[in-house]
Amino acid sequence: MANVKPMERAEVGELEPFMSMAEASMGFLPNSIMTMSHMRQLVPIFSLFVATIRGADAKALLAAVGPQIPGQEGAELNIGPDLIQLVAYATSVSSGCSYCQAHTSHGAHQTGIEEEKLQDLLRYEESELFSQSEKAAIAIALAAGRVPNETSKKHFDDLREHFEERQIVQLVAVISLFGFLNRWNDTMATQLESEPTEFAESVLSDGGWALGKHKG
Repeated sequence: MANVKPMERAEVGELEPFMSMAEASMGFLPNSIMTMSHMRQLVPIFSLFVATIRGADAKALLAAVGPQIPGQEGAELNIGPDLIQLVAYATSVSSGCSYCQAHTSHGAHQTGIEEEKLQDLLRYEESELFSQSEKAAIAIALAAGRVPNETSKKHFDDLREHFEERQIVQLVAVISLFGFLNRWNDTMATQLESEPTEFAESVLSDGGWALGKHKG
């Protein structure tokens, strides 16, 4: 059984152009698209991203479907930038990408997250620095960042004590975005910029962070 129930097609009629696009490409409508539909704007943006990677003319595609992209519904349910960065950091720690760890920790600090919380991330279960909602989000981010994926139904049960379904989809979207960025930057050995380098060396080095192959 899916950890998040896919939306019914009739419930998200405003996404029909994008559902039809996926159906035409694959021969069926993938349930992954219907799960993403809990956060409406995620579907068209993801569809354009996939089409671009496959070699489509992004400018022509955007001109054709851009006017059909729905407005952002449920904006009041958006998770805050501090939790987004914390989840992104946890995912990057779990995957082992030093580049993204530096970026996301630096970004988290800029949203107001204390350095001590970043340093205590892997001790989150016993740490008094994190709220219960943060602990639930960190737990799934660390589990999802591992290969093979270690998420379970319990992770989602714990999330539902603190978050609405749309928020859970957004959290998984953050984890998945950094799954892409972790793999991209680790594979490319992207050179780490000076500001996040200085921050990570100052704050994360005692926990084992190292610049490694991302050195200029």
